[in-house]
Amino acid sequence: MTYHDLKANRRQVLVSVSAGGLTLGFSLAGKAQAQDDAVRPLNAYVSVAPNGIVTITAKNPEVGQGIKTMLPMLIAEELDVAWEDVRIVQADNDPKAFGRQFAGGSMATPLHWDELRRVGAVARAMLIQAAATAWNCGPADCVTAPGEVIHKPSGKKRSYGSLALACASVTPPDPKSLTLKDPKTYRIIGKPMAQYDVEKIVTGQPLFGIDQVRPGMLYASIVKAPVFGAKVASADVEAAKAVKGVKKVIVIDGDPNGLFPTGNIGQGLLPSVAVVADSWWAAKKGRDRLNVKWADHPTQAQSTKSFAEQAAALNAGAPQRNARNDGDVAAALKASAKTVEAAYSYPFLSHANLEPQNCTAEFKDGKLEIWAPTQNPEPGRQLTARTLGIKPEDITVHMVRGGGGFGRRLANDYMVEAAWVAREAGAPVKLLWTREDDMAHDHYRPGGYHYLKGGVDAQGNLIALQDHFVTFSQNGAIAASAGMPATEFPARFVPNVKYDVSMIPMAIPTGPLRAPGSNALSFVFQSFIDEMAHAAGADPLAFQIKLLGDQAVVGQPPAAFGAGRMRGVLKAAGEMSGWDKRGKLPKGEGMGVACYYSHQGYFAEVAHVAVADDGSVKVKKVWVAADVGHTIINPHGALNQVQGSVLDGVSEALHQQITIDGGAVQQSNFTDYPLMRIAESFPVEVKFLKTEFPPTGLGEPALPPALPAVTNAIFAATGKRIRSLPITPDMLKA
Repeated sequence: MTYHDLKANRRQVLVSVSAGGLTLGFSLAGKAQAQDDAVRPLNAYVSVAPNGIVTITAKNPEVGQGIKTMLPMLIAEELDVAWEDVRIVQADNDPKAFGRQFAGGSMATPLHWDELRRVGAVARAMLIQAAATAWNCGPADCVTAPGEVIHKPSGKKRSYGSLALACASVTPPDPKSLTLKDPKTYRIIGKPMAQYDVEKIVTGQPLFGIDQVRPGMLYASIVKAPVFGAKVASADVEAAKAVKGVKKVIVIDGDPNGLFPTGNIGQGLLPSVAVVADSWWAAKKGRDRLNVKWADHPTQAQSTKSFAEQAAALNAGAPQRNARNDGDVAAALKASAKTVEAAYSYPFLSHANLEPQNCTAEFKDGKLEIWAPTQNPEPGRQLTARTLGIKPEDITVHMVRGGGGFGRRLANDYMVEAAWVAREAGAPVKLLWTREDDMAHDHYRPGGYHYLKGGVDAQGNLIALQDHFVTFSQNGAIAASAGMPATEFPARFVPNVKYDVSMIPMAIPTGPLRAPGSNALSFVFQSFIDEMAHAAGADPLAFQIKLLGDQAVVGQPPAAFGAGRMRGVLKAAGEMSGWDKRGKLPKGEGMGVACYYSHQGYFAEVAHVAVADDGSVKVKKVWVAADVGHTIINPHGALNQVQGSVLDGVSEALHQQITIDGGAVQQSNFTDYPLMRIAESFPVEVKFLKTEFPPTGLGEPALPPALPAVTNAIFAATGKRIRSLPITPDMLKA
């Protein structure tokens, strides 16, 4: 779906009026609906109660990124209502009313910046028209102040609540005909707002998927093979049933295409055994007694060690295909004053959501109701319908807050499992994975291997770059989130570039993790550019700016790259961090710089690290300069997203890896898959550069440069290059 697919017209504006007041919706799905009291509030964005309280529906899933607050801010600003008079409710999945509802790709802002402001503007125009009709004047004689319409000539006022019912006879205007507010008059956009649910979160009120409760609900725990896709050979069903509280044990054969299904609706139902009980603990105890034996499976031959061996063998031979070939790399390398050759690698990663995967489902009279902390509800509804053999329209998906997403909840395997078990159990069921389940059955960020060569000329210019990228494939195609664009920087800025690709077949499920692709590629290319700067004897920051050249934009949409914007953030990061004074740092300390374009955002980051004699790394501070357009909608949320992204990226660099042995994941919990602890955290100073470009999202683009900024700082501190992750003390011991 493109930006233009979400444009709405006059026929797509919905209005309903009842004794409760005005309800206005703005269909982005391209279908008008009947305008009467039967229009459901789920199809509406705005409701105005007689007492003036405005309820705004948040259309997209909330997984901690603040979207439930930010999107309603856009509507409330143009509606001209006081923020303290706004109440926010979470929409259910309803593509007919809301179009596509998802949390991913940092797309909420670019897709909704204009459209949702117009939702508010339409509602405001209707209230003005209702007042003008009552006063027998023209709309031009009326203005609004927060929550009220004012008749300019007389000073008369009417509250929004008193006008709500009168809007029944008002024809909604064409959204495109309305003039939106001058940003100088904003009262809500650009002001720091706490997340709407923060009080409920800190006081432990039920909000999350894991909190859901239904009358007569049972609990389920499900076990799948350690080796992905292996079938159940045997299970001690009677032993599990003997546990007090266990109601049913369900052996699931699974979908033959469940692991890697056709189409783009996600992983389906895998072979497994579910234990259903009157408490989750009873279900878990029953599961522990199953003593499941699993059938042999081809994936058992796969391991991290074998992947590395295959990558080295593939690099020794001819690449399987070429992705980019500019100029003559071989000749340019031969003519270079200095050349560098290096092999980089990065591991598989787990999303490690703090809330494990879960879902509550109720199947009754052929219809299914689901409560799921999903990032992508509609594909989950379609997948569940296909798996259960029912119509998608017979499934209702309630989107509940997720305790972390990071891309994991774009897949909906837990939704399918809960639905299947609920149908078989004949009762509402809450399915809850253990932490070990979550670690062993993630959709992992794929690992990868890069074999690089680069050359600089006598003037210190990067003139040649070659990368043989060895990645992973599934069913003959590059695995999910395992690819690399042919435009990967510094392509287009170096005259001679060659990107080759080879693939290792594998059967481990992969998928997007925060800043997919970029979270790994940034480490490789920004670290190697730092290597080339060192070979050229150049200041790494100055080398990056010189590499970008003097053009404002390189390439054409949709792959255009704002070189001027990247130069701007690099210069800002240098100024913020006192880059020019880094030579005065004590022994064992260093500063590194990296920049990256991701999800329409331009980011440059400088890290200051200290490396002890035992090889331990302490990040002391990170400075971030960002260009995400002309408006920061919620500065409070924006700062949280950038700081969280940097901490997330550094945690990946210092600690995280998933390793495979015998076809199974070796890590099981935070004991062997550690995340950054509070004691390791550090200050993150952020500066947003205001430019003339439309605003974009902030959930992801700050993460990629954090990793190479740290590894480059480690080199500055120790002279030792980090070419594989995670960083271990053994790499850096004195």
